[in-house]
Amino acid sequence: MINQERVVFIDEAVRVGVPSTLTGKLRVQSTGGTLYLRASEAIAPTRLQLQSVTTGEIILLDIAATPGDQPLEPVRILKNAQGQATEAESSAVPVPERTPIPVALTRYAAQSLYAPLRTVESLPGVRRVPLKLRTELPTLLPTENVSSTPIAAWRLGDYWVTAVKLRNRGSIPVQLNPRRFQAKLFAATFQHAFLGPVSDAEDTTIAYLVTRGAGLEQAVLLIPSVTQGGDHER
Repeated sequence: MINQERVVFIDEAVRVGVPSTLTGKLRVQSTGGTLYLRASEAIAPTRLQLQSVTTGEIILLDIAATPGDQPLEPVRILKNAQGQATEAESSAVPVPERTPIPVALTRYAAQSLYAPLRTVESLPGVRRVPLKLRTELPTLLPTENVSSTPIAAWRLGDYWVTAVKLRNRGSIPVQLNPRRFQAKLFAATFQHAFLGPVSDAEDTTIAYLVTRGAGLEQAVLLIPSVTQGGDHER
């Protein structure tokens, strides 16, 4: 649908080849094994070429965009689906077993927040955990004019993922970079790769921050409280 985002789960990082005919018509973002497609105008059936960053394998994806207002549900590409697997793939470990826990946990969190409940994939052992940080975290992205507020958290085994709402507070778009987080993180994934200016429809997104051994409260650099009593006075 035009002006609606389609989320495609691929289970691995990919590069996306977009035909020149789609320039200005299709916004493509790829992060953490998830592809986000948004068409700004009608698109005739067209083929995108996806290339695995790890193996170089090519995946062909046919897309089209038409007017409409029906919500678009996320889709998932299963490379070793029954009846389509190659001889080499048939002996591979099933997807749920070979998907790293941080990737599966991040995908589960994203689906829990954005996808219809009936489409959330089962993830055995995962559970939602209470937030210990509920207020804005001014030290999480100190180099950006962005507010950061935790909204939900999940745990699977020794890993936690915390969904943090990021909102641009300025009039300049912000390109998000996980290296700018001031926290001890195992992994970080953005729902979108940039923030539009404040009050723009794209001024807010979600960051999925994965920690190991404890929740985000043990990883983020909190502002120390002011010591009472003038300990440094002589």
